[in-house]
Amino acid sequence: MAEVSFICKRTVVSTKPVQPGKFSPLSSLDRVMERNHLRLVFYYDFPTKRRSGEVTKKLRDSISEMLSAFPIVTGRLLRTPDGRWMIKCNDAGLRMVEARVKGSVFEWLQNADREKELKLVHWEQMFHKPYFWSTFYVQITEFEGGGLAIGLSCTHLLSDPICATMMIKAWADMTLSGKIKSPPLFHPLPLQTHENKNTNTTKLQSYLINHYKSAIENPSPISHTKQTTITLQFNQEMVRTCIAMAGIPNQHDHEPSLTPFQALAALFWTRISKVKGMKTALVDMSICLDMRKVLDLDKGFFGNCMVYNRVLGDGLNESKVSKAAAFIEKAVSEMDGDEVMDLIEWLEQEKCENTPWMNGSHLICVNLENVDSYSAVFEGNVSPIRVSYYIEPAVGPGQIVILPSPGGDGPYSRVVAVTLPEDEAEKLLEDALIQKFAPTILVGLKKKLS
Repeated sequence: MAEVSFICKRTVVSTKPVQPGKFSPLSSLDRVMERNHLRLVFYYDFPTKRRSGEVTKKLRDSISEMLSAFPIVTGRLLRTPDGRWMIKCNDAGLRMVEARVKGSVFEWLQNADREKELKLVHWEQMFHKPYFWSTFYVQITEFEGGGLAIGLSCTHLLSDPICATMMIKAWADMTLSGKIKSPPLFHPLPLQTHENKNTNTTKLQSYLINHYKSAIENPSPISHTKQTTITLQFNQEMVRTCIAMAGIPNQHDHEPSLTPFQALAALFWTRISKVKGMKTALVDMSICLDMRKVLDLDKGFFGNCMVYNRVLGDGLNESKVSKAAAFIEKAVSEMDGDEVMDLIEWLEQEKCENTPWMNGSHLICVNLENVDSYSAVFEGNVSPIRVSYYIEPAVGPGQIVILPSPGGDGPYSRVVAVTLPEDEAEKLLEDALIQKFAPTILVGLKKKLS
């Protein structure tokens, strides 16, 4: 495979200066994600052949226009007097890397794996003086044989995957039409009022709070085993079959009530537990869901709004996909508005000296099936041909990310990206039930299913 040739790294600032003296505090859901960062890659195949550097220059100009609507992206981190992070909104800008690869984007994708893909999305760890550290990075990689990759990385302290996608879409809108269709909204998370305050102290110590409290007070050992990512595409028929296998029919319409996320999460929870050698239980798992709708927030809310809840594997085994799905369905139902509000309030009051690894204690399953990646159109009607999402670093037992499918054959088609130690990833692809579904391998270990 062709290597990535890095051309330059530059600072990009917004076209409109930020109002002096503007600060943006971070929420409790922001602060708890401090140890993590995000890396996204969007691939495009533009039909018209361009001169080298032509597309990059166009995108460099439009991102400066887009950044005027994202003041926290160009700002820098500062500590408040009580030691909490906040953003000083200024014109420090973000870092942009420009690169090239020989061959076409399709040739690259035929052999892409985790290690190669991460070369398309530049990232730098926090500098020892945070005020001089860029919290967001973009990388534009032109394929000399045709095609483009846009990489975005950022600290999870300021953005969840929904926000990162929102930013790429805003950049695309500005490039295509000179206007952002859905500008971001910056405001604090809702806080409980006297009227809606939950006074049930028993409930305040359950579900979400218990999970976060355990992660903070009882950090698990971090694994440094090298991990790989395999990305599998399930068409609509496969997902419907999975729902039927995992679901319990609804009493009213005799159709399973599970969502594609719940069914696929159950499938991979049981399969991964099997390859990890579990016999009488499944590995404990944390599901991660977007809470914007639950909290009645606008889709444009910019900030962390994804919440984790633990699903215990005791009493389950790898042959009971339907029981695993029922446990996941119950965990999803626990994540209601009151529970999330209680969690936010508890985290605001908690003085956490050691930020937890929210993706380090359990197998993680992230629901991104409603993220609107494929509407990020930079030119004409050219949607991304592929997107990849990485929640880094990969330090826990494993990670499952469930995404919409590119050009899917129906609303139920999905992409599942699984990150595991390489030997376990190989065993997962050899699992009889996974092979029965026969999903298309998009990224990683292709030779194992040839």
